[in-house]
Amino acid sequence: MSIPKITTARWDVEDGHTLAGYERTGGYSALKKALEMTPAEVHEEVKTASLLGRGGAGFPAGVKWGFCPPGVWPRYLVVNGDESEPGTYKDRIMLERDPHQLIEGCLLACYALGLSQCFLYVRGEMAHGQERVAAALNEAYEAGYVGKNILGTEVSVDVVLHWGAGAYIVGEETALIESLEGNRGMPRLKPPFFPAAIGLYGKPTIVNNVETLSNIPWIINNGGQAFADIGEAPSTGTRVFAVSGHVNNPGVFEVEFGTTTFRDLIMGEEYGGGIRNGGSLKAFIPGGASAPWFFEEHLDLPLEKGTVDRAGSMLGSGAIVVMDQTTDIVKACHNVVRFFSRESCGKCSPCREGTSWLEKILQRIIDGNGRRADLALLMDVCDNISPGIAWPPKQTTICPLGPSAVSPIASVIERFADEFDAYLGEPSTEQAVEVR
Repeated sequence: MSIPKITTARWDVEDGHTLAGYERTGGYSALKKALEMTPAEVHEEVKTASLLGRGGAGFPAGVKWGFCPPGVWPRYLVVNGDESEPGTYKDRIMLERDPHQLIEGCLLACYALGLSQCFLYVRGEMAHGQERVAAALNEAYEAGYVGKNILGTEVSVDVVLHWGAGAYIVGEETALIESLEGNRGMPRLKPPFFPAAIGLYGKPTIVNNVETLSNIPWIINNGGQAFADIGEAPSTGTRVFAVSGHVNNPGVFEVEFGTTTFRDLIMGEEYGGGIRNGGSLKAFIPGGASAPWFFEEHLDLPLEKGTVDRAGSMLGSGAIVVMDQTTDIVKACHNVVRFFSRESCGKCSPCREGTSWLEKILQRIIDGNGRRADLALLMDVCDNISPGIAWPPKQTTICPLGPSAVSPIASVIERFADEFDAYLGEPSTEQAVEVR
């Protein structure tokens, strides 16, 4: 069966980002079709599709939509366009090349849920994407697709574009809501602040990712079952992955979800094209910097949420970062930990202090001033941030940023002990310390 391009079909269309190009290629036909259906029927199609969220958590969108408490109004749709996970850049290209598809997805979600207000939050560094979305919104308002009495119906939806300031933590949905409200972007305690119950301005709020919503026009046009027939349940449809690092052909690729393997995506000629310069694979990050690392023995795992979860990592934000045999694992680990240390919002002590300690210890090791006891110290700090150092992680923090800094260390400290030893010097009998 030929796998359709669901979210990337217009990426090669020169004017696909404009209203004229979008309409010429079938754009807004799903909205017209949906307006002849009931909101409940639109919602049911999304549930039938079993569309998993594409932002990291992988929760079914149709189920999530049903979590708002009945009778509580107003309620809002918030689009998480704050793509900030290192190695992830699929949403940015969607914003740049097909902004109308996202806008149509937002309108369909609002119609299904009876909402009249949508907030589209775009990351601060994505200047080109923000400009494309702003231009597309202006076109959609002028054409009558957005605003009051859409296409002559009694349905009205306003879409507000909000440009963030570039904080990683705002990718967490409650921190994003804090930012939208004009506060410093810090995560809220859950419970009680599950956004579907208490979200933006204290009202029920559905937060969906850019890629998630971009799938909805295709689902309405073709039916939820057609989407569910692609991939391997429950990971249905297609999914977009950003492949970067030491491959011959880095890029963004839409593949069948649940059946395509890491080997296909990294080594396949039509995708990553194999390891650069004929090298060998040393390690790869399967789902963005916060995911535990995988190795050669994991290449044949399918890109299926449950399978990857059981193997000890996650597909997360859809970023696959490949490292070849030339990679200095200790420095690579430090690079990721340093990012999370710098991006900690500081609200939780284990994350605020612990991530900076991890960065300093690794830097000390790289500088040649490390001690043999530093390996046990690293693991002790990791255990205080994420008790048990297991996957899925337990945490002593409000959000998963702290445990994200633990992932690279826990992934490599034993497997590549020889590389740590090279920085520390060969261990003596007196110096040997058990690393758990």
